[in-house]
Amino acid sequence: MDFIKQYLSEAKQVIDQLNVHHIEEIVDLLVKTRASTGRLFILGVGGSAGNASHAVNDFRKIVGIEAYTPTDNVSELTARTNDDGWASVFAKWLEVSRLKANDLLLIFSVGGGNLEKNVSPNLVAALEYAKKIGTKVAGIVGRDGGYTAQVADACVIVPTPNPENTTPHAEAFQAVIWHCLVSHPKLKAAQTKWESVR
Repeated sequence: MDFIKQYLSEAKQVIDQLNVHHIEEIVDLLVKTRASTGRLFILGVGGSAGNASHAVNDFRKIVGIEAYTPTDNVSELTARTNDDGWASVFAKWLEVSRLKANDLLLIFSVGGGNLEKNVSPNLVAALEYAKKIGTKVAGIVGRDGGYTAQVADACVIVPTPNPENTTPHAEAFQAVIWHCLVSHPKLKAAQTKWESVR
């Protein structure tokens, strides 16, 4: 019971410490992207890749924005990893997708990418490619935000009340925040099922 109480207490602290201004900045980027018929590309690794897949569904179905994640295509992802190496998989995928300046790149990551520590170098390469194209970047990341926080136009850093639980809180709150985004009145374009059945 002690661990459960501590964990849930930490989750409350995360909510209390989230920067709502930074969440609103991501809302505004999404509004501009949709208005300019730009596309949303969501990148994540591990649990964040699973979140990216779920979020793509929500942004397409609820917000009405064209959205994709490269990790939904395991054949291409593994072929690129095998043939070209892990670090370039996302940048090469974005290149073939003809990433444009009016698109938006959204990063889900615990650490945000760090070349010095060789953590998520594929995110760093994708971010460098996006910045070269002039594509706006948003992030929902943990820890200090890593490279994503350094280059993003809008970035929410999930607070770390306990370093021992950095990953579970960062990935859990990616979901909390993207559900907030798709539910925001500036973005929500379609009713969700259970809210329509009363």
